[in-house]
Amino acid sequence: MKPDKNALAARLLFVLGALLILPVAIILQMLRIQYVEGDGLRELWSRQTEDAIPIQSRRGQILDSNGRVLVTNIASYAVAVDPHVPNLEEGEIQRVLAILAHFTNRSQADYMRMVRQAPANSRYIVLGRNFDRAVYDSLRAHRFRSLILEERFRRHYTYDDLAAHVMGYVNHEVRGMDGLERAYDELLRGRDGQRIVRRDSRGRIRQFVRTPIQQPQQGHNLITTLDAQIQAIAQQELREGIARTGARHGSVIIVEPATGAVIAMANYPDFNPNRPGTAGRETRRNAAIADMIEPGSTFKLVAAVAAYEQGVVQLDEVFYTPENGARRIYGQTMRDHIPLGDITFRQAIERSSNIATAEAAMRVDRDQFFQYVRNFGFGALSSIDLPNEESGRLRRPLHWSGVTQPWMSIGYEIQVTPLQLVMAYASIANGGRLMRPYVVDHVQDESGRVVQQNRPTVIRQSVRPETVEALRPAFQNVVSEDGTARLASVAGLSIAGKTGTAQKFIDGRYQQRYRASFVGYFPAEAPRYAMIVLLDEPQTSIFGGTTAGIVFREITRRIMGVDPQVRNLVQRTLDEEAAAGLRAPQLTGLYAGHAQRKAEGLGLKVAVSGEGTRVASQYPAAGQEMQENQLVRLQLETIVQGEAGEDQLRSTVPDVRGLSMREAVAVLHEAGYDIQRNGSGTVAAQFPEAGAVMQRGRPVIIRGRAPGMEMLISDRGGG
Repeated sequence: MKPDKNALAARLLFVLGALLILPVAIILQMLRIQYVEGDGLRELWSRQTEDAIPIQSRRGQILDSNGRVLVTNIASYAVAVDPHVPNLEEGEIQRVLAILAHFTNRSQADYMRMVRQAPANSRYIVLGRNFDRAVYDSLRAHRFRSLILEERFRRHYTYDDLAAHVMGYVNHEVRGMDGLERAYDELLRGRDGQRIVRRDSRGRIRQFVRTPIQQPQQGHNLITTLDAQIQAIAQQELREGIARTGARHGSVIIVEPATGAVIAMANYPDFNPNRPGTAGRETRRNAAIADMIEPGSTFKLVAAVAAYEQGVVQLDEVFYTPENGARRIYGQTMRDHIPLGDITFRQAIERSSNIATAEAAMRVDRDQFFQYVRNFGFGALSSIDLPNEESGRLRRPLHWSGVTQPWMSIGYEIQVTPLQLVMAYASIANGGRLMRPYVVDHVQDESGRVVQQNRPTVIRQSVRPETVEALRPAFQNVVSEDGTARLASVAGLSIAGKTGTAQKFIDGRYQQRYRASFVGYFPAEAPRYAMIVLLDEPQTSIFGGTTAGIVFREITRRIMGVDPQVRNLVQRTLDEEAAAGLRAPQLTGLYAGHAQRKAEGLGLKVAVSGEGTRVASQYPAAGQEMQENQLVRLQLETIVQGEAGEDQLRSTVPDVRGLSMREAVAVLHEAGYDIQRNGSGTVAAQFPEAGAVMQRGRPVIIRGRAPGMEMLISDRGGG
């Protein structure tokens, strides 16, 4: 059967029609897209290739209390060109490249090669990053239309390691990671701006869209309470003290007692926050607020205040301590650093008697004793405006054992931070008012307007003012010839404080490793500074008076050089003493040459014995009346090698039994020892015994056959 010609023709016409309709439909769709929906689709495509990139805000500066810039920013600049900008002047790109070549070690041809190798339609060709301000200013002055300048900032710590643990540091995103940088991060960093760019299919910036730029909001500035000069003094003297004593590390904090303002805070080892990655995490820790330590004898302040305010002890009450300097308390042995014999409570503070302090503390109700500890701020955060502060450890009385209270009274069975300890002493200096410590005085915006102010805040009254007045002389006598911190004394300046030596608890038991400290304030009658010096594991001596006390003294002397109020007060005191008559100057602890010049400058003659560089002891003692041309005997430190390899000052203790008190004092002074007398008349006993080898400058106790007048009056009054 033959196919129907008409049907075949119809099929051909259908196929032909379909072939003609398809391109027509495509053409019509293209016309619709181009002329009907073209603008909308082009806008959609543009939006999809556009991106917002941040414009970095400038982080706020950090300044000291005198306006010195401690932390700032260093700007660097990225330079790019847009060779397709409308109305581009001929030769403009070459002029940009010539300026770059002038300031860098690359040739104009090198930069031109970068332009030619860029994608053909690129409107964002980066020529370099990290250019300095000179390049930026030179390019900007020409107002090139093709020029694109981007400003970036990096953090710069002006004095490298100065107050590094207080300043903290930032990460690669310029976000605060520690210290003030972290505590005030939101205020410092401001708010980034933004600009619109167009990217290619690979995500590369192809063009800067010339739309209005959202400008960044710059960060606020911090005005701190720190004094950069005193901070530098504290760091330098701490570093030298650690080198001198062989300590592992140490801390110094100086505060203003009346306000709680932190004037200096130093730790060593320290680090450079410009390169924080070069120091380990432990080195970057702010040990001054994060270390929890058993404070040792510096904590006797709390026991003295509690016992005196509760009326369970009088300052002139006599405590009878054993001749061997040890006593069993609830099955554990407590020892004094040397046998002290019969001493008043005032002398117990001055000479740091563990036994007398514990006996007085045990008379106080345990709940009341706990409350006194809390009143001084222990066991709680101080709320300083720095991160990572520790609160210490203080158990409630419910969990105390029989030995807790007596051992806590001498600085064990409790952990505190160096900051808590110095603030406790600052409260005594401030009439009993415990202040909140702070580092930032106020916050300013870029126009200088104050947006936040930190004001001095009284936390509580830790102790009654009359208690402060009653106990202050005892703590002043700690820094005297008869006290444990005589090496911390400064001629003409009244200092009150307390030494501390604390055995370290490691791996579940107390080891023969120690922390040595001294906490004090000055001038004692009108305090301007409270300071703690803490040394970890000093090798030359374990005692705070002979290690930390010297660091305290050297810092104090140098503060006098930058604080005219303290300097003038000291000068007035020295002038008054000179007008009152000639007295032996304080020469102990000075270098031999300095001591000799000082004595001869007062019209005294000097006789030097021994070898070494420093004066270990003097006779007559500082403060004693003298006549012009009278002889002052100076015993220098003689260095010999100790059993454990450390340098110590040793000599043989002479036999003074049977001598009069006056004769015994002269003999012991001549041998280079300090003297503590009990009783009067002829010497019946001495400790250490004759022939013992002991470090010069340490006390020798001599006991007379007749009781001293002070003891007789005290006994009669107490009976």
